[in-house]
Amino acid sequence: MDFDEVLREVGSFGLYQKVIICSVLLPAALPCAFHAYSQLFIAATPQHWCRVPELEPWIQDYVPLVKNLSIPRNSQGGYAECSMYARNYSDIVRYLEYRPPPELLRQQADDLLKQLPDNAQVVPCQHGWNYDRSIYSSTVVQEVRSIEIITPSLWQNSFHLKWNLVCDQSFLVTLALVIFGVGGLLGNYVFGYLVDLWGRRPSFYAYLLMEIAACAASAFAWNYYSWLGLRFVVGLTVPAILASPYVLAIELVGPERRVFCTIVSNIAYSLGLVVLAGVIYVVRDWRELSLAVSMPLLMLFSCFFVLPESPRWLMAVGKTKRAMRILKIMARVNGVRVNRDFVERLERRLVNTRAAEAESSAASRHYGILDLFRGTNMRRKTLIITLIWFANTSVYVGLSYYAPALGGDEIWNFFLAGAVELPTYLLLWPGLSYFGRRWILFISMLVGGVACVATFLYPDITLLLYCVGKMGISSSFVVLPLLASELYPTVVRGLGMSFSSVVAMVGPIVIPLINHMGQQMLVLPLIVMGALLILGGFASLLLPETRNRNLPQTLEEGEAVPLSFLLCCCVENEPKPRTPPTRTPPPNRGVPQSGVRVLPQVESPGPHRATCKVVCSICKKEMRTL
Repeated sequence: MDFDEVLREVGSFGLYQKVIICSVLLPAALPCAFHAYSQLFIAATPQHWCRVPELEPWIQDYVPLVKNLSIPRNSQGGYAECSMYARNYSDIVRYLEYRPPPELLRQQADDLLKQLPDNAQVVPCQHGWNYDRSIYSSTVVQEVRSIEIITPSLWQNSFHLKWNLVCDQSFLVTLALVIFGVGGLLGNYVFGYLVDLWGRRPSFYAYLLMEIAACAASAFAWNYYSWLGLRFVVGLTVPAILASPYVLAIELVGPERRVFCTIVSNIAYSLGLVVLAGVIYVVRDWRELSLAVSMPLLMLFSCFFVLPESPRWLMAVGKTKRAMRILKIMARVNGVRVNRDFVERLERRLVNTRAAEAESSAASRHYGILDLFRGTNMRRKTLIITLIWFANTSVYVGLSYYAPALGGDEIWNFFLAGAVELPTYLLLWPGLSYFGRRWILFISMLVGGVACVATFLYPDITLLLYCVGKMGISSSFVVLPLLASELYPTVVRGLGMSFSSVVAMVGPIVIPLINHMGQQMLVLPLIVMGALLILGGFASLLLPETRNRNLPQTLEEGEAVPLSFLLCCCVENEPKPRTPPTRTPPPNRGVPQSGVRVLPQVESPGPHRATCKVVCSICKKEMRTL
């Protein structure tokens, strides 16, 4: 049974769908944006320098003075973060104690520095670090946790546990992003089963509750590894939180409105990034921030009885009565009066459909991942789509992770990274209908990749080029799933989309390591991501255009759609001049009508072999295979 026909009878995009999408499904995109990128600021690394216990009394008011006395300069002229001078600081303290504050502020101990030897030994930090708290009052990196122990003799001892994820421990911050990505990979795999087993609504709220609980619990983590384990649980839920509202939205509307739902879903996600920047601007303590991005999301549970289950899924699993109730409510809100025999007709069609499916189930085959690679064309298209998907996911996540490292105001950079996505969606809306999928995908990836690579040549405008690159990858990130869903045949469409997206989730695991390499060269991650985008962009030219084309249904139809090189997937072979046959043609051969194009007929070697031409299932033209 074609559910889209049923949906047209009750209104495929009426007031009911608009209210559900705008009031419930769009706010449901906030949890994914919040929890996917709040970790960048929860585990932000502030400026730091070696702690010298003897100079602690002066660190509050005379930071430049303390740095001049104890911290060497690096090759860029800034203060080193992981090394200090090995000096007799007791003598330096005696000098400072007899100097009035105005003199210390004015001279910054220049006269004392002239008396100290220039060849002072430089050693790694010996007593921990001091942190700049002008931007963040507290982060995971600089976390200090006090623990009090009362002994049997009633003596009370207290000591501090410092995480100090800097210098030789800085890789632990990157490790947390890698573990978060591993959780996303596993969650993306598990979610595909649960959403079909439980339904769209229960699975969404189950993952939402798990996400809120894990993120809120991480605010009370007692050490780094407990915090890391809870962030892994949050990572498990992020793909499900992103996919559930989108899947439910496209199942509530007709086919002609699915592009609209795709665009609106991405707009909501980008708005979530902008709102997250505002939350971070107000809340600068990592424990308070963990609670701020999780506890308010409990308000989404107020929509539990408003958000419907997908009637399409209910019909598929045989829960006809629940689907009928939702469809009746949908028709009433949309102002559509259904006939009295609507329920009987629907049940009759459903019974007939199940009977037809039961008859064909014995002869039907089950499809697996290997079916994506059996045919030459299907294998090539699967590999190309997966490569582009990997490039898109890696670069989108990588650029979002990279925003705070651009220099300047980290929060403002992150705000720009989310805000520049919004104009691209407004341009994509009409563009996908008029210009197709393939060329928009190619241009988006090429522009984004060139902008990222150009940061090596024009470092003075890195922020501007970064924004251009983010706009390009945001555009291609919308187009690719739409193009892939129209290229995979119906019998393996869900399998192909899942395979490509799961392989692409390897990107968020690898990309933090590339960003970590950029600590020594700022533009290195941008160059790597730009090259990956350019490669994926040119690979997209090999895929055929799918705008206004019929979707392939079977593997054979999918195999009959060849790859394309720059122009069209199918061409009509021009008639080639050939020598007329010596034998006389049959007298009853029909004469073609005027204006009708005659395709060349190949003489078959056998007397009874029929002439055969291969026709593309999408554009219905004779095709030239590769």
